[in-house]
Amino acid sequence: MSEAIETLPRLLLHQAKTRGEQPAIREKDLGIWQVWTWRQVADEVRALACGLAANGFQRGMHLAIIGDNRPRLYWTMLAVQALGGIPVPMYQDAPMAELAYVLNDGAIAYAIAEDQEQVDKLVESLDQVPSLKHIFYDDPRGLRNYQGLVALDTIQKQGRTFDRANPGFYERELAAGKADDIAIILYTSGTTGKPKGVLQTHGSFMMVGRAGCEFDGLQARDRVLCYLPMAWVGDFLFSYTQWLVAGFSINCPESGATVTTDLREIGPTYYFAPPRVFENLLTQVMIRMDDACALKKWMFRSCMSIARRYGAELLDGKKVRLVDRVKYWLGNLLVYAPLRDVLGLSRIRVAYTAGAAISPDLFRFYRSIGINIKQFYGSTETCGYTCLQSDGDVKLDSVGKPAPGVELKIASNSEVLVRGPMLLQGYYKRPDATAEAIDAEGFFHTGDAGYFDGDGHLKIVDRAKDVGKLANGALFAPNYIENKLKFSPHVKETVAFGHDRDEVCAFINIDIDSVGNWAERRGLAYAGYTDLAQKPDVYDLVREYIDGVNAELAQDPALASSQVHRFLILHKELDPDDDELTRTRKVRRGFIAEKYRVLIDALYAGRTSQHIETQVKFEDGRTGMVAADLRIETARTFPATAMRKAA
Repeated sequence: MSEAIETLPRLLLHQAKTRGEQPAIREKDLGIWQVWTWRQVADEVRALACGLAANGFQRGMHLAIIGDNRPRLYWTMLAVQALGGIPVPMYQDAPMAELAYVLNDGAIAYAIAEDQEQVDKLVESLDQVPSLKHIFYDDPRGLRNYQGLVALDTIQKQGRTFDRANPGFYERELAAGKADDIAIILYTSGTTGKPKGVLQTHGSFMMVGRAGCEFDGLQARDRVLCYLPMAWVGDFLFSYTQWLVAGFSINCPESGATVTTDLREIGPTYYFAPPRVFENLLTQVMIRMDDACALKKWMFRSCMSIARRYGAELLDGKKVRLVDRVKYWLGNLLVYAPLRDVLGLSRIRVAYTAGAAISPDLFRFYRSIGINIKQFYGSTETCGYTCLQSDGDVKLDSVGKPAPGVELKIASNSEVLVRGPMLLQGYYKRPDATAEAIDAEGFFHTGDAGYFDGDGHLKIVDRAKDVGKLANGALFAPNYIENKLKFSPHVKETVAFGHDRDEVCAFINIDIDSVGNWAERRGLAYAGYTDLAQKPDVYDLVREYIDGVNAELAQDPALASSQVHRFLILHKELDPDDDELTRTRKVRRGFIAEKYRVLIDALYAGRTSQHIETQVKFEDGRTGMVAADLRIETARTFPATAMRKAA
């Protein structure tokens, strides 16, 4: 590839010249997959860029993008970058107040919304965002009587007229772009405070994209499903940058509700998902198995027992006895291959998970059935790129070795420090935060605590600020405990407490689909989440699983003190709209601890119940109250030495 290709829009031009008639992007609309070639995408982007220029958009300006994964939203991102502007993608499920904060902080003058829902939020924010002057939209449904909006169809028509009247304009704008120009502003999830705008350059993302493609051998024949939020660094790397680098095809699902179906239809070869997605897929599998006949249940359990013993080893190319290979082959014929097909992962060559720690048990499950899932460690500030796991060198409890071009070291307080060309240029309008995050030696402070094992693999323990000690001095890593608990298909989310305490206690969110199915098969009636969560039978179900996790923790002397002693099932699901989770579904631990202080006090005071009233936000913007008397139960704990002998 030519060294003159310094920006992402020039990569698009390269792909249009190299493989012009090959599929570049697909979108499912009204049940039919629509296809655009690389040449067509380049033409669409050119028209959009010239149309934006005709509407006054200039180099250095910012344009917000909000909506689901849609071809024209990706094209608009390229058009903005072609003009030397900076796209600012936003989370589509964010309420108006969160959007207004980013719009103001990002000094947004132009915005494009996917549909009426997103347009309404932008229009509602106008009084609070004086800089926002231009709102464009993609889907015209429901917008006929709106005033002051411009359709993307109109922008493209204006662009083609502008292009004819200004020959050479688009080429000059493309040529003016440089590798060190800011390519995008991605806002952090705001786990510990207000989101910060991360400035990343074309050169940084292109370096990461090229290195990742070379590492995993990505080529034009690969397929990717685009369904992750466009505001997340994972989507910008996997669905955008590597798409432009490798020239593979990306595929936009019809809607969030059809992702699973569309996944099966597309059959991606390259797949990326946060742990929550893999947890949900497994939950659906377990729900179906609970409804299966006795013969199918027996066959599933027997084959999965074989997979757990030999599957991961076979995937890594390790030696396995012939008789065990035959057993696995039969299991693949009867269970693993049909299961991969049902999950939509039958053609997967490489799959990655990142964004949060994944349970080793969950990780082993997917690898054991023949899915080459690997862990990926990084952050928005590092273009999502820090550590990679090589094929044949995958460990369930590590995130791999430093990626090409990345320098890592562990600080004296166990914090992971990163240096390399993929680092952010800074936080937008936040020199104070930039100086705090990047030290004098150029190392970015990740905020994660970790260490290198004997093979040079990085192991992440937890967020550095979350790692603490119990009152007896034993290590307390809440994220590790939470991930162990979340391996159950019945547990959706957990929050563990224990720092400076005598014992560990936990909040549990049940999975309404899984537990609801379990309850229905037992004739257990319930009126909704709150009612189901407080059923004695549900508490027994959750306690049994916690007891099993405690038994596993007891086998590790370093973690034996981290067994969960008392727990309660929350009366509501933790929700980003209630500020309990970030938009990337990370637990806002400090906020939860403050909001539910009365419940934590009840857990440690030895009470058997506690009344709670909580304000919640509904999807239409209204607020309400959820009240309940929560049961508090005691789990079974095990002496460390006794469990080791029993094992």
